[in-house]
Amino acid sequence: MRPTKGEYYLEIARAVSQRGTCRRRKYGAVLVSDDEIKGTGYVGSPRGAMNCIDKGFCPRQEAGIPAGERYDECNGVHAEQNVIISVSRKDALNGTLYIFGEDLEKDDPHFNFGPCQLCKRMIINTGIGLVITGNLAGDKKSYRVSHWLCDDSLEIKTK
Repeated sequence: MRPTKGEYYLEIARAVSQRGTCRRRKYGAVLVSDDEIKGTGYVGSPRGAMNCIDKGFCPRQEAGIPAGERYDECNGVHAEQNVIISVSRKDALNGTLYIFGEDLEKDDPHFNFGPCQLCKRMIINTGIGLVITGNLAGDKKSYRVSHWLCDDSLEIKTK
């Protein structure tokens, strides 16, 4: 059976995720605008920096830092960030960002995720209109980026 456009782009995001260098998660992102792929990205260390799969360990994991916390302790650049770095804003405006995610620690095909708060703010500023996520089980979620503007969780908390 022929896949829908959404399934097609999520499958490309899945293939992109396989280039990732994180030992905890595999994420791949594909930015599409006017039915054309404008850019791709995966989780990885900055260009030229040593990555976790080559080191053979994750420093955050070794320190017992839970996934989703203290990203400042991580050497990786998120898949969404890598797409945003590689495309112009005019190519991103009103586009759709497809993100595939896989949890390597828990090996859960129903891994449920969405962009982190920093990536959400970057996506908003880029002008992307829609984010669609998918996982190994085929579960999909859609996020209207404009709805994030009303989301209190985007607020930066200070102590």
